[in-house]
Amino acid sequence: MASFGGIEAGGTNFVCAAGSGPDDVVVEEFPTLTPGETIARVGKFFRQHAVAAIGIGCFGPIDIARGRITTTPKLDWQQFGMVDAVREAAGVARVAFDTDVNAAALGEYTWGAARGVDTFVYLTVGTGIGGGAMVNGNLLHGLSHPEMGHIRIPHDLATDPFPGACYAHGDCLEGLASGFAIEKRWGLRGELLQEGHPAWALEATHLANGVVNFICTLSPRMVIMGGSVMRGTPIGLVSAKAEAALNGYLVMPDIVPPALGERAGVLGAIALVQA
Repeated sequence: MASFGGIEAGGTNFVCAAGSGPDDVVVEEFPTLTPGETIARVGKFFRQHAVAAIGIGCFGPIDIARGRITTTPKLDWQQFGMVDAVREAAGVARVAFDTDVNAAALGEYTWGAARGVDTFVYLTVGTGIGGGAMVNGNLLHGLSHPEMGHIRIPHDLATDPFPGACYAHGDCLEGLASGFAIEKRWGLRGELLQEGHPAWALEATHLANGVVNFICTLSPRMVIMGGSVMRGTPIGLVSAKAEAALNGYLVMPDIVPPALGERAGVLGAIALVQA
């Protein structure tokens, strides 16, 4: 069976994989440094593990058609031609390119929790918040790509006076509920907050409000929620709060964790290039 490459290009770490699926994959992870340093490491990995083609699931925003990162807050990476750089460094002709969250959605659709589900949303809640969507069996694209972390949600300033942490939008979903927002609001990283800390109930409220927006606009049959912040946020509480907010108006879809865990993104990148 042909070996394919996958890259989960994250703002904090890059994950590279070579193989054909969850049961046949070699993985290496390393920090995201400058483009030159990082792509050199990517090239070294794939020249050691010969692959037929490479899929990239990339942090954004990105221009999918041109294979570029665009207005990222990571200044070194702004307007960086990711596809051309990987193609040259790895010595492959064919490279597929999409957002990291769309790639993760495709991974879950191919091998994970969304097998057999044609319309669903994948949300990752980590340092930032991103979302990908499958609609009628196709990844959702349009003028650009979904930026689900930057939707506006209700913000009761009386109970939560925190102004938000998004550099562009203040108190959007990412600005209120990302790992970065948790640290800014409480002065501690999420993994240092104990179970039962009031942060988690507030987190569930904000995430539920976001999920309700996606349920009302995309009518997903399932919502998959992954990322480091979800290790502390009770997914059942998010579901209960979302159902209460819907108030019986719509059928509540299942909210589940990713079956592929932290490998959903890099495996989805492999699936991108197998499609």
